[in-house]
Amino acid sequence: MPISPPQNKPVVAVMRHNLFRVSEVFITEQARNLRRYAPVFLGRLRHGPAPEWAETLAVEDLWPGGRLALAGWQMLSRSIAPYEALLAGRRPAVIHAHFGIEGTYALPLAEKLGVPLVTTFHGFDATLSTAGFFASPAWAWYPLLRARLARRGNLFLCASHFIRERLLDQGFPQERTRVHYIGVDCAGITPRAAAEEEDIILHVARLVEVKGTAYLIRAFAHLAPQFPRMRLVIIGGGPLRGRLEQMARESGVAHRVEFMGALPHAQVLGWMRRAALLALPSVRTSSGRVEGLGMVTLEAAATGVPAVGSGLGGIRETILDGETGFLVPERDCEALAARMRCLLADAELRHRMGAAARARAVRAFDIERQTALLEALYDEMRA
Repeated sequence: MPISPPQNKPVVAVMRHNLFRVSEVFITEQARNLRRYAPVFLGRLRHGPAPEWAETLAVEDLWPGGRLALAGWQMLSRSIAPYEALLAGRRPAVIHAHFGIEGTYALPLAEKLGVPLVTTFHGFDATLSTAGFFASPAWAWYPLLRARLARRGNLFLCASHFIRERLLDQGFPQERTRVHYIGVDCAGITPRAAAEEEDIILHVARLVEVKGTAYLIRAFAHLAPQFPRMRLVIIGGGPLRGRLEQMARESGVAHRVEFMGALPHAQVLGWMRRAALLALPSVRTSSGRVEGLGMVTLEAAATGVPAVGSGLGGIRETILDGETGFLVPERDCEALAARMRCLLADAELRHRMGAAARARAVRAFDIERQTALLEALYDEMRA
């Protein structure tokens, strides 16, 4: 029988194996903005607090004493039995899997329940090499099952046109593979006042190779002498933090580079309001990973903050070069420093680009409008 949602809304089961990661607020925000559908989160493990406004079903709850063992078994076996147990005979209207890996795990569940499966691709799931997938036990099934997902999944949503082109190259059907920007909360994120701005270059990213943080630290070292009060604030955790801190020390700027670690989304947005600019100098890694979109650049845009980013992947769709910020060649520290210097030295330019970024965010990336479009796609899948 169907799940009994609030106000008898049809239910969408939002599937992500590792729920509520601090770096994946965009998944929760999209679900929060649903109006005609009620979200139920479905996954293996919770990595952060669940939202109070939605039901959460996690495999870890089936055996609290052996949560990691059970999650690991489900990962390796791909059994849908834990999810069937969590649903307890209830049937959502749609399953929406976030990331292609989740799509391959959700497919047999959707087929058994007889409900449509929507899969959103965000970045690495469309760009990582096959060898890169096989290097991780959590992802190793994906290259073996990708073709089946492409044949039998109902709809594939891409976080950018760049990702869609990658999926089409991998054999996904053109008619069922569409671009859908998740968007940002342009009502909740108001444009900051000029007086809120401080001498801060902001970088919000998981500290992994693809984000290009090392090149940002080197670029900051180039321009730091010209802006003695400027600080580089880095928000995010990850395996490269120790190496990056050492790089800041070796570059002579450690006293002006602040590693904040991972922060709650509200605090990130607070730092955004204080930044002179946002930097996202992402790179293409040896394993093929490329930035799928760069959601943080959209949050900066909604705040009225210009951005400087690498001109590759989906970043080209969020930063309009010379209008809302600047694009630079990847791994080019001198070009990155030069474009940041251009913005830091010209307050009028910063504010003009920030205003243009805000206007474009409202026009093209507003989450309320984008989520209404998503619900129309759910309707289409159920028709």
